[in-house]
Amino acid sequence: MTETRSETRGTSVIVNVLDVLRCFTVQNPVVGVTDIAEQVGLHKSSVSRILATLEQEHVVERDEETRKYRLGVGLIAIAGPLLANLDVRQVAYPILGDLREATGETAVLNIWDGSESVSVEQLPSTHLVKHTSVMGSRYRSGLSATVQVFLANEDPQRCAQLLANSEIDLQGMATEEYLARLELVRERGYAVNYGETSKEEVGVAAGILDHRGELVACAMTAAPFYRIGADELEQICSSTRTAAQRISTRLGYQQEA
Repeated sequence: MTETRSETRGTSVIVNVLDVLRCFTVQNPVVGVTDIAEQVGLHKSSVSRILATLEQEHVVERDEETRKYRLGVGLIAIAGPLLANLDVRQVAYPILGDLREATGETAVLNIWDGSESVSVEQLPSTHLVKHTSVMGSRYRSGLSATVQVFLANEDPQRCAQLLANSEIDLQGMATEEYLARLELVRERGYAVNYGETSKEEVGVAAGILDHRGELVACAMTAAPFYRIGADELEQICSSTRTAAQRISTRLGYQQEA
């Protein structure tokens, strides 16, 4: 069927509205008409009309002093059903499958319960010799890759408390040295456990962020130590971080440009 002119125009309007809404980000929550027009390539009058309609529906709201716009509470009514049913395990599962395929090793999803890392999903390696754990396994070793990621993103006072109370086992590492290690994890976006918690295990973990930019889980690759040399470790680090970023994007996280 040939698309009519009105259908084409309707599609174009919807795309323009979506483009306008995408201009509001975590980094730039308040945006003016001129900035939006430049970003989306529309005339300011067109952007003004779109924003006026969105304001009527409470999807955006205008700051009377600056005359700029921010997203409005009307979006909650639209996105609420999605956010309420968005489960990190469901979102992560297919991407964990891709991670297992990319590395050939076990792909795992962990969450943080406040003092321990908990395994909530696992796709075992297809190799005969593999590293796996029982679902629901808990980890409190400070050298565990997932624990490193969670503590690197924990409130500093809470992290200090966990270390001071020995709730996290540093396995003989000095606190100052460990804190420096957490800083490195924050800088590069992933953590490595290269035979440190067990001489037979390698683990690489990267954090998963939600639409608020908050850490909600970790993606991890687990493998037998004997199979992972320097080249394999580099590839696992890259694949694990990419998987975590993909899951974060699916959860609504917008990475700063």
